[in-house]
Amino acid sequence: MIFLIASDIHGSAYYANIIVDAYKKHQADNLLLLLGDILYHGPRNDLPKDYAPKEVIALLNPLQANIIACRGNCDSEVDQMVLDFPLMSTSQSIPYGKHKIVMSHGHVYGPDQLPKNLVAGDIFMSGHTHIPVMKKEHDITLINPGSISLPKENNPHTYGLLVDQTYYWYNDQHELLATLSL
Repeated sequence: MIFLIASDIHGSAYYANIIVDAYKKHQADNLLLLLGDILYHGPRNDLPKDYAPKEVIALLNPLQANIIACRGNCDSEVDQMVLDFPLMSTSQSIPYGKHKIVMSHGHVYGPDQLPKNLVAGDIFMSGHTHIPVMKKEHDITLINPGSISLPKENNPHTYGLLVDQTYYWYNDQHELLATLSL
């Protein structure tokens, strides 16, 4: 299985295009996991490059059958009205071999407040901080792909790819930056 993982698009048509291109390039025909903050930039963020939420909607809705998303702190009910995939859950759980992937934006559940349903061997994915993380802690793999549109702390614009038992971390130029074996 191939999963493309992105977080914090924040309404940037430019970076949403990069995610859709990455989805096609990496043949991630299984799932596109979106970790929240899809359309709105939020009151604390600057406008991202090519801020155009309507264009982001047009890019993502055709992929709706393969998208699993969770609600970020900048996502709202009005966003759900225009997106063709469910967005309102604060967490999602996906079977992954003998384990599971639990995804949440990070403002409700995050690395410092993990969901209680995680067990050894599971993967927890979150965004929210715009700071990439890929590590194992207490037999749980923690992944934050960083922000594709508004990275923080001098990090690059990034997304992730999960293939079998390896996590790959890419920049917006589709250059591999790092890997983590699960």
